[in-house]
Amino acid sequence: MKVGFISLGCAKNQVNCEQMIWQTYEAGYEVALGAAGCDVAVVNTCGFLQEAREEALAEIQKLVEQKQAGQLQKILVTGCMAQWWRDQLAQRCPQADGFVGVSGYENLPQVIDQALRGEHPALFGDIDAPIPETDRVVCTSDYWAWLRIAEGCDNRCAYCIIPMIRGRFRSRPEEAILAEAENLAQAGMKELIVVAQDITRYGLDLYGRRTLAQLLPKLCAIEGIQWVRLHYLYPDEITDELIDVIAREPKIVKYLDIPIQHISDRVLRAMHRRGTGQEIRTLFRKLRERIPGLVLRTSLIAGFPGETEEEFEELCEFLLAFRVERAGVFPYSPEPGSAAAAFPDQVDEDVKRRRVELLTDLQMRIVDDYCAAMVGKVLTVLCEGYDEETELFFGRGEADSPGIDGLIHFEGEEGGVRPGEFYSVKITNTYDGELVGVLYEEEEA
Repeated sequence: MKVGFISLGCAKNQVNCEQMIWQTYEAGYEVALGAAGCDVAVVNTCGFLQEAREEALAEIQKLVEQKQAGQLQKILVTGCMAQWWRDQLAQRCPQADGFVGVSGYENLPQVIDQALRGEHPALFGDIDAPIPETDRVVCTSDYWAWLRIAEGCDNRCAYCIIPMIRGRFRSRPEEAILAEAENLAQAGMKELIVVAQDITRYGLDLYGRRTLAQLLPKLCAIEGIQWVRLHYLYPDEITDELIDVIAREPKIVKYLDIPIQHISDRVLRAMHRRGTGQEIRTLFRKLRERIPGLVLRTSLIAGFPGETEEEFEELCEFLLAFRVERAGVFPYSPEPGSAAAAFPDQVDEDVKRRRVELLTDLQMRIVDDYCAAMVGKVLTVLCEGYDEETELFFGRGEADSPGIDGLIHFEGEEGGVRPGEFYSVKITNTYDGELVGVLYEEEEA
């Protein structure tokens, strides 16, 4: 019996899916990525935004068609959409054979057994339950892996439903994180991407204080791990102690993902975000001063209820003034169940679209300028493969997080360059927001 997995959404979802794959394999099932040739398909869904839910529904519909054609026996829907939209999902997808929410996924093999017996299981545990410690099968890469250090969120941003889907913030014990990191290093991983909804809060619930600054040096001490990357840091939780650790630890890549969402004081208050625009500006200046070569990534929301043209202009001016190298720009989405969905002065969709386009254009100019400034520099690149079409190797530098940032393409002799190894690459050109270079030999210096 073969079970295929499809994972949608964020890194936390991916880790859950990898844990479900391991559990299913250990239970004696054959497992695969994708549904082709499988008897059972498991779709791990995202429910954060309408766009993500539509993607999940489209994926489920494809599986329904396969099932109707006799190519698939059972469809199971797991994850955030199954948790938060369970009733609507059951109505929209009556052909689904079972549902599992964001807790209880370690029991997926039993759910598969039930579905194969003709039952219609629905497993929705306590979203605030302790995080189960289970092994996983890393599916992202042979060279890097997500390292989830916490689950849930205690921030109550007005636009967000994550706390209602994923529960309160729960840290994993430090010893469990370090043990997993050791295992990942032994499996050949070179880069660990530390992830949680808010990694700056790590340890507060378990140890009574924030302990990310103590955890990071221990991760850096693990033999075999060469890069440690950080996603996501809440701005007002970034302490001087944490900045010092990031600055002095050579394995921590000088790349920080700090979602700020906006810079206007009034909009930030309406969003229920802590801190002010001036405090964000002060933080970004401090980070630039104390961490040489730092690349910043952030997330911005355009068209939040009540956002005026002046407040939007302030956001544009901030982006240009601080030259944030990486930014994800999103139109405000009124998610049912969120506080902001009921706010007055909802912004017209055309206005939101225009503001997103303007911010995106500004960001592309900043990216182009950043790429141009890299020409002539020598960067360390983790090689991830070879492109037959361009006849170039490709990989990522410290400024490039997988899946969201660009790649570095470089020349090298086949057989002389191996994926999974680090190389010095001299940047010679840019192309469409990405970098192009050649292997840099020490004798060239």
